[in-house]
Amino acid sequence: MPHPKLNGTIPPLGGAAPQLRFVLQDRSNSDLASLRGQVVILLSVPSLDTSTCALEMRTFNQLAAGFGAQVLLVSVDTPYAMKRFCVAEGIENVRTGSDFRFHDLARNWGVEIAEGGLQAATARAVWVLDREGVIRYHELSAELGHEPNYEAALEAARGLL
Repeated sequence: MPHPKLNGTIPPLGGAAPQLRFVLQDRSNSDLASLRGQVVILLSVPSLDTSTCALEMRTFNQLAAGFGAQVLLVSVDTPYAMKRFCVAEGIENVRTGSDFRFHDLARNWGVEIAEGGLQAATARAVWVLDREGVIRYHELSAELGHEPNYEAALEAARGLL
């Protein structure tokens, strides 16, 4: 499936990370600012209920073990659905955040899907942020069904650790 049209503008490399508030699995609010001081690999996916998103989460969970960067996956899935998925799949190395309440990822990061019946969902994208919250790497998958370039994202993060 070709990548659908997106609303908004993706923030530029070298720019400060936009505001990103999200809801944790326990339904408490958190934000990207709470991760300042860490290298962050930020993942945007349409939904963990799709096979490609589930595969991406499992792959990053394996790759993140002992890596040294914080991996944060954000989608519009509810905190309950994220928790259910993480428990069932044994996800321990990827933090999840739900965009269902604030929609900051969709709106502030330019990945809100604008067409195809997927409105409110977010596109598949990866960012790597340095310890000061500056965007140092970005990839927008060419198609929703394509996995990201795991090695490129990890290499970008490795250079910041």
